[in-house]
Amino acid sequence: MVKFKSFETERLILDPTTEEDAAFIHDLFNTPKFIKFIGDRNIHSVKKAKEYIQTKKLPQLKRLGYSNYTVKLKQDLTRIGTCGLFDRQGVEGIDIGFAFLPEYERKGYAYESALRLKEAAFTEFGIAEISAITTKINHSSQRLLEKLGLKLVGLTKVPDDHEELLLFKIKNLNNR
Repeated sequence: MVKFKSFETERLILDPTTEEDAAFIHDLFNTPKFIKFIGDRNIHSVKKAKEYIQTKKLPQLKRLGYSNYTVKLKQDLTRIGTCGLFDRQGVEGIDIGFAFLPEYERKGYAYESALRLKEAAFTEFGIAEISAITTKINHSSQRLLEKLGLKLVGLTKVPDDHEELLLFKIKNLNNR
C-alpha cells in the first residue's frame, strides 16, 4: 500500500483521511454549521461516511497525492476537524477547504492547518493557484481565507447548486 504524506504544525497532525476516520467524518458532517455552510452530504451513518471516503476522498488522494486531511491534536491525537486540497468540479484550480467540530473553533486550528496545506500546495505539490469558495453569510470563513492571503475575485456557482458563492484565489508566486 502506498503511504501518503502527512503534515505537522506546532499543535496539529494532518493525516490523509481514510476509512478509519469514518465515525469522525459522520459526526463532523452532521454538525449544524457544517450542514448550514457546506451542505448536507447525506452521511447519516458511519457506513455512509466510509463509502463517502472511499468514493470521494481516496480516489483523488491516489490520483494526485493530496486530498482531505483529518486534523488531530498532536498532544493526544483527538480528531478535531478536516482541511484539504480538492480538485472540485466547478471550481477552477485546486480548492482549499476546512471544517472543525464546534468545540475546536476559534482556537486558531483552522488557520494553522490551512496555512500548512497552503505551503505544501505551493512548495511540495507544485500547485500554481489555490481557490476557495464560501457562502456569502460565512463571515468567519471569509476572514480566514483573507488571513491566508486569498483575495475575493468574484462569484461562482458549483454544479447542482443554485446558490452563488464567493470565490477567493491566491497564486503561487514562486511558480513562474
